[in-house]
Amino acid sequence: MASYKESGVDVEEGYRAVNMYKEHARRTAIPGMLTGLGSFNGMFEVPKEYKNPVIVSGTDGVGTKLDIAFKMKKYDTVGIDCVAMSVNDILCSGVQTLFFLDYVACGKLDANVAADLVKGVADGCVDTGCALLGGETAEMPDFYDDGKYDLAGFGVGIGEKKNMITGENIKEGDVLIGLSSTGVHSNGFSLVRKLVKNFDDPFVIDGKDTGKTIGDVLLTPTRIYVKPVMEVLEKYRDSIHGMVHVTGGGFYENIPRMYPKAKDGKKQLISIINRESWDIPPVFGELIRRGADIKTIYNTFNMGIGFVLAVKEKDADAILEMFNANAKKYHKDYCPDMKAYKIGRVALSEGEVKSQKDAVLFEN
Repeated sequence: MASYKESGVDVEEGYRAVNMYKEHARRTAIPGMLTGLGSFNGMFEVPKEYKNPVIVSGTDGVGTKLDIAFKMKKYDTVGIDCVAMSVNDILCSGVQTLFFLDYVACGKLDANVAADLVKGVADGCVDTGCALLGGETAEMPDFYDDGKYDLAGFGVGIGEKKNMITGENIKEGDVLIGLSSTGVHSNGFSLVRKLVKNFDDPFVIDGKDTGKTIGDVLLTPTRIYVKPVMEVLEKYRDSIHGMVHVTGGGFYENIPRMYPKAKDGKKQLISIINRESWDIPPVFGELIRRGADIKTIYNTFNMGIGFVLAVKEKDADAILEMFNANAKKYHKDYCPDMKAYKIGRVALSEGEVKSQKDAVLFEN
């Protein structure tokens, strides 16, 4: 008679992993959390102050960035990426994520590796201010290769309907404020992995060894923008007309997503970007040096800007100052100080915009 363990699933290792998860999840407990890890579901109480609450959700995974973590045997930061990809998307409506659930899948479970992945998820939840409410660990022998894991998750937030940021108020003349990324974040790694063959190569800037490998730099987690943006929203919500999380597809695919759709044949709101207005992280120069197509790189990577806000021109300087004054407040060991820049403006097209590339124009 064959046992479950002989088929490739070790339930005891699963129990050990869950017990390790619980230690990390306890750090994320916040008011409203009614259940912890181990229940069949997760319950969260809707805060009483909402009169007309709207539920906002987002889901995503880490993608092929995980392959670098496997090769470098560093598993404790990609969980931050997993959280960041969802909570930053939810943030685009002006909503803070309340709770997050994760999904870990593998061929053969190693509780220590899985716990490192969940540690990163918990770190991301703490950085967001949300609860890690539950999750699932799936061990699927002969489906995933041994040593390979997949990691995904989703978050849920609640906001007041009248306070939702939808992009409908964006106007010609609004200023575009960009918030710095930590590097590549979690998109474009299929191209990265084609360009970089040895992740142990030293990372060199201007001929100087930084003491890091290219793999270390590429594994820098995605910045979580929730706390600094929510703090600015408390004071300037009426002045912030639209927000964008710059993910796969870079500038061209993401920035136009916040604009209201023009009727057929009508003029469309577009972005005029000054690409010399912010500091581009050296990792992108390294990818160009290794063969990334400079003509299309803004259609692949965030290029140093991970989040964009369209704001009233009269309040742009004050909002910019508030972001930069609070930069060190949200510094993490894995996340350098955030910088905010005026990167451009909203304009009106001269005619019908037929492609997304026509909706993002560079001044230089």
